Amino acid sequence: MIRRPPRSTPLYSSAASDVYKRQPDVVVIGAGAAGAALTWRLSEHGAKVVCLEQGDWVNPTDYPSQYSDFEAQMLRGGDFSLSPNVRRRPEDYPVSVTDNGGFRPGISMFNAVGGTTIHWQAHFPRFHPSDFRVKSLDGVADDWPLTYQDLEPYYNLNDQMMGVSGLHGDPANPPRIPRATPPLPVGRYGDTLIRGYEKMDWHWWVADQAIISRAYDGRPPCLLHGKCMYGCPIGSKASTDRTYWPKALANGAVLETWARSREIMVDSRGRVSGVLYHDRDGRLQEQPGKIVVVCCNGVGTPRLLLNSKSRYFPDGLANSNGVVGRNFMVHPTRFMEGIFKETLDGHIGPFGAPLYSQEFYETDPSRGFVRGYTMVSGRTYGPLAHSRRIPWGANHHLEMARHFPHTAGIAALCEDLPDENNRVDLDPDLTDSHGIPAPRVTYTLGDNTARMLEHGAARATEVLKAAGATEVHDFRGNANMAHLMGTARMGTDPRRSVVNPANRAHDVENLFIVDGSSFVTSAGVNPTSTIGALALRAADGIWERRGEWG
Repeated sequence: MIRRPPRSTPLYSSAASDVYKRQPDVVVIGAGAAGAALTWRLSEHGAKVVCLEQGDWVNPTDYPSQYSDFEAQMLRGGDFSLSPNVRRRPEDYPVSVTDNGGFRPGISMFNAVGGTTIHWQAHFPRFHPSDFRVKSLDGVADDWPLTYQDLEPYYNLNDQMMGVSGLHGDPANPPRIPRATPPLPVGRYGDTLIRGYEKMDWHWWVADQAIISRAYDGRPPCLLHGKCMYGCPIGSKASTDRTYWPKALANGAVLETWARSREIMVDSRGRVSGVLYHDRDGRLQEQPGKIVVVCCNGVGTPRLLLNSKSRYFPDGLANSNGVVGRNFMVHPTRFMEGIFKETLDGHIGPFGAPLYSQEFYETDPSRGFVRGYTMVSGRTYGPLAHSRRIPWGANHHLEMARHFPHTAGIAALCEDLPDENNRVDLDPDLTDSHGIPAPRVTYTLGDNTARMLEHGAARATEVLKAAGATEVHDFRGNANMAHLMGTARMGTDPRRSVVNPANRAHDVENLFIVDGSSFVTSAGVNPTSTIGALALRAADGIWERRGEWG
């Protein structure tokens, strides 16, 4: 039995949208970081765009961050769990994960208008120039078929549209335009960690965050609520339902919610002709389009392509070379937590990182691995989250007082090299509520990444002790922070990649794939800033070739 979603009020005229939907220029699948940016940019140019989103608008009053039992909701999962396997909302689909090498990446994503930007921490770093040239510089993986300079104007535009707080002048990164708003306060928590970095004489910088510190573009400044990852009710955090989508809809774009794409259709010429999707009542509908753009993340995109089989593409759409779904990458992370005598304020303020260090970002052969990682100083949860790690009994309150609020943590967020054996394919047994085969993830932690994690844990421990920690705890469980990449990779060689440098599929001239799946390498930073920049660039490329739309 399919649970029926509530009917929401459409944000556009249904009569006008019905006409519009019969003859759009571009159909976009997915309304998250990539789909929102791409739809806005195309609609700004004047294209007729219809976006299909399997979720709905999220009412900010429903966010767990609005309620006093926020932490209890976070700990027990439920409708706002990070994992679709825990949430099981009607718009979710299950993801099976194999256990290879003792590491099972936790697949985190959110299906809604805004996608996972509803749920993210809003840490907003960019790739380094070296991240696009890893083969040339370090002899591993592949170079991207574009450069940092190619993406720079789109990074800047994405910053402007999303609204970024930060500090100009980071010596570890290329010069950038001034941020939209000043940096958010780092607090006693940040000051304590800075003390450790300064004693070690290592790089540190105030983090760029897609959370505004002053009023910007009709959005209010952050009130330091401290629960950002579970939804920002006032819109200070830049989820794309608050940034790109209002502007795209004002331009005339149509957003169809509760529209679960089943397959991408092809015509007798082997070109895509539209999308077959289930509407809110479960009925199959056809959405025609001259161009189809897939923006469903590094797991959802290969799932849809592999499910889109035809006599022209018996192994899945755009998969004549068997590369779709391969080279799956995440960001393995090792978290170290220090206990301090002084009272800290790690549970107050934006949940994302107040500061970071890229001291070990670029390759140094003496470390025993190639590439590198970012040390991210993320904030901590509140008392309930701390209490679950403290044994019950006579000393529970004493230990609780020693831990909270006296902890600070550093996560080593490591670059994950592509491996064709790490992949997303279709589960032979598991389906979603519409009977569509679910994705299956197979992943083994690479030796290079394992060595990097150990190095990062040791360096984080040094910083915490230098900052004054009396003891340091190692949380060895790895996490990927919802960074799903690489499964429809970009390249110039059609034998080894799925899309070209313009994000157009090698096999299908009117199909584009624009999200983290197109990443060639993962870098050692969060991907959302780069996803947005790629989407804006791809939109310009699609518009420039509009004479070929047919």
